[in-house]
Amino acid sequence: MSRIGILPITVNDKTEVKISADNTVTVKGKNGELSLKVDPRIEIKQENGEVTVDRKNNDRQSRAMHGLYRSLINNMVVGVNDGFEKTLEVIGVGFRASMNGNMLELALGYSHAFYFVPPEGINIEVDTKTSKNPRIKISGADKALVGQVAAKIRSLRKPEPYKGKGIRYLGEKVRKKAGKSAGK
Repeated sequence: MSRIGILPITVNDKTEVKISADNTVTVKGKNGELSLKVDPRIEIKQENGEVTVDRKNNDRQSRAMHGLYRSLINNMVVGVNDGFEKTLEVIGVGFRASMNGNMLELALGYSHAFYFVPPEGINIEVDTKTSKNPRIKISGADKALVGQVAAKIRSLRKPEPYKGKGIRYLGEKVRKKAGKSAGK
């Protein structure tokens, strides 16, 4: 039995969960609305303020999807209530990050600047006051989309192993390599 799949998902009063006949789950909350089409082999029930996920049969594919869909639905409920957030740090001399309207502008040591327009449902803030390195805070209701946007921004200039310059997640450790050594 799936250890994650059998756990019920608690839904508070401010969150509305709808399960349609074609196995689509829609969750509404203060941060927006998310929906997910669930595989027909998975059965979803809502009763007494809890959502339970069960599988119709015990084949290998159904067992694999049982915990997956429970986690996805739980992430939707958490996302529309609390939201998800990732923070990136821009490290390097002359590296800058700023917001122009709803567009993120990054100067990362190349001859040109990068401009990033966040997708619908994603909020980006740039904080230059709390530390010497600019911090980019990415938040939204969809956990996968927040992670994808953070990874896309980080891929513009990954931290390099010699000086550690680049964009990294807040708290990420970069293992530095030794530079050239002077020979005899």
